[in-house]
Amino acid sequence: MVRGKSVLLVFSVIAGMLVFAPAAAGAEEGTPRETGVAASTELGVQISTMPELKLLAAQSFTLPFLRGSGPLSAGNNLKAAFTVELSPVSINGRGELTWTPIAFLQAVAGGMAGSGWNIDLLGMNIYGIGINEPVGEPAGEPRQTEVRGSAFDGVVWRLWGGVALQFDLAALVPGDWNHILFRAYNEGRYGAYSRARGEESWIFENDAGENRNGWSWYASYVIGYQMPRSPVLDTIAFMAEMEKNLYNTPGGDRWGEGLTRWIFSSLFNFRITPRFSATVAVQMRTLRNYGYSDLENENRVWYQDLELSGDNGKRRLLFYRAAAVLTYKLR
Repeated sequence: MVRGKSVLLVFSVIAGMLVFAPAAAGAEEGTPRETGVAASTELGVQISTMPELKLLAAQSFTLPFLRGSGPLSAGNNLKAAFTVELSPVSINGRGELTWTPIAFLQAVAGGMAGSGWNIDLLGMNIYGIGINEPVGEPAGEPRQTEVRGSAFDGVVWRLWGGVALQFDLAALVPGDWNHILFRAYNEGRYGAYSRARGEESWIFENDAGENRNGWSWYASYVIGYQMPRSPVLDTIAFMAEMEKNLYNTPGGDRWGEGLTRWIFSSLFNFRITPRFSATVAVQMRTLRNYGYSDLENENRVWYQDLELSGDNGKRRLLFYRAAAVLTYKLR
């Protein structure tokens, strides 16, 4: 029953977007010519083999800012993007500002707020939000966990800021075959759940449930190639993403709280029509090595009862997922 209501809500949101977005586009059709502001409205669907599903609606505005006539400043701008995300167990809103003061540099600042609910799907609990805690007292064996939460009982929010360096070889060596792309991005994040207190752990969007109110560090590195004259395949790329928690929980070194986590992705971007595109990713990730088959809360084991194994390193690299993001540009 809950699943049916979620699906109905998803289709209601999509229907509303399709009705109102074209009208808004028509009302502002003359805006770019009059003010120099370029507006874009997009709808997206994110799916994966996990399985996962997320619907997105994004509105962005790009304003020329401190623009010059030279090759390094001709594209200077300030972009504001606002996104609404809906999954079967959560709803979020996010906003982000991206300033490009020079062709190879970007400064990014943003924030998000969201909430969720928990569902029982064919006997399997899927947690959108809640406090994650162990069941019982320590007894030498890893304890199971339970999630305390109800629909919309709190707000998860995050703030972030970062800097990106980016480069296109074709800017130095012009030519259709010379679009070798590189981007390096580093970001500091602060995240919190309004119900969590002290050192309580929490779960959001059915993740591993190891979140704490506090800081983390994120970085991504991308190298890609823009295909010259391909009718559909636009760009291929490889991306490495890193995230490191900075909670400094007492005893955290034992279970690897501060150990960096990596996701490695092979990316393929398809420009199917001028308005419709698809990005496909095949991903591997590192998991902490505890010396036995129970991988990082796969069975909702209380992670602070686990201990890193000294055998074969502290991490192992395994297949993560295949994912796709389908995007349709309304204007």
